[in-house]
Amino acid sequence: MEHPPAPWPRNAWYVACTPDEIAEKPLGRQICGERMVFFRGAEGQVQALEDFCPHRGAPLSLGFVREGHLVCGYHGLTMGCDGRTVSMPGQRVSAFPAIRSYAVIERHGFIWVWPGDQDKADAGALHPLPWAESPDWVYGGGLFHIKCDYRLMIDNLMDLTHETYVHASSIGQKEIDEAPVNTEVSNDEIITSRYMEDITAPPFWAMAMREADLAEDSLVDRWQVCRFSLPSHVMIEVGVALAGQGGKDAPAAVKASSVVVDFITPETETSHWYFWGMARNFKIEDEALTEKIRQGQGAIFSEDLQMLEQQQANLDRHKDRRLLKLNIDAGGVRSRMLIQRAIAAEAATSSDVTEAVV
Repeated sequence: MEHPPAPWPRNAWYVACTPDEIAEKPLGRQICGERMVFFRGAEGQVQALEDFCPHRGAPLSLGFVREGHLVCGYHGLTMGCDGRTVSMPGQRVSAFPAIRSYAVIERHGFIWVWPGDQDKADAGALHPLPWAESPDWVYGGGLFHIKCDYRLMIDNLMDLTHETYVHASSIGQKEIDEAPVNTEVSNDEIITSRYMEDITAPPFWAMAMREADLAEDSLVDRWQVCRFSLPSHVMIEVGVALAGQGGKDAPAAVKASSVVVDFITPETETSHWYFWGMARNFKIEDEALTEKIRQGQGAIFSEDLQMLEQQQANLDRHKDRRLLKLNIDAGGVRSRMLIQRAIAAEAATSSDVTEAVV
């Protein structure tokens, strides 16, 4: 009996963890339905293996690293970075079966993993992040584990109408509801954009204006440009500028702007890892401001977490209910179509290979 394909592309780079998470010991994490262990091998290189000891099936993530090898914390079986057994006290292990190893990359302050066909892992396919490659930007962020389908988070980020209601005390305002939303497809991206003119900045952006040495009570032009790209990344260009100065294209001296960074890594069909943060290009040397923004973002995204987990629970209780699709849902709907197209392409390639072998 054939099982339906998983609801995520596998031949892609996903954020697995941050370097600090493997600084002291191995890290076990389930990604795209597969349990993996991340650690630093010889010369500090990041490695990823199946989180399964071939001896008795214990999680290797409960072990430790010794001389660049991963040692099982149950009986001391030592694994090489290639997934092959190296040694075990009082036992010859050369004939032990290898476990799966995964391609990994450490770049832009994150550790990325390729869950799919390892022969297709291409470092050149890593999503470009201009803000991460420039010394003129600074980033601060965090990680949430959220118990909902990762696609619900994508829906959430591609339609920011919810800010008026979920985030009323920080970034929400009625003008978000009133401004028209434009949705377009460009170069394998789904882009939704909203522009607001001559409005009062909400609390979060009033704070950002103050920190950017602008009068926080000034009228502003505000923008939100959400960009979805495979497999599950959403970068959101956001900001405010003094009204009438060009909005998003205004000179740096009259605006406060940033990129909201969202890496959404599926864990199971109803849970995911959410790496969130903000990159900015003003007052980049101000570490206190970076932390202040990070804490503010954490509070905002905590509100999303509560809503999304309850949404998932409700959907689980009412599996046969059909949901409405409105014009504000276009970004999320098109993003899901892009995901489904990638899944279908992988399935077709896999089917072609099977037929050729047969």
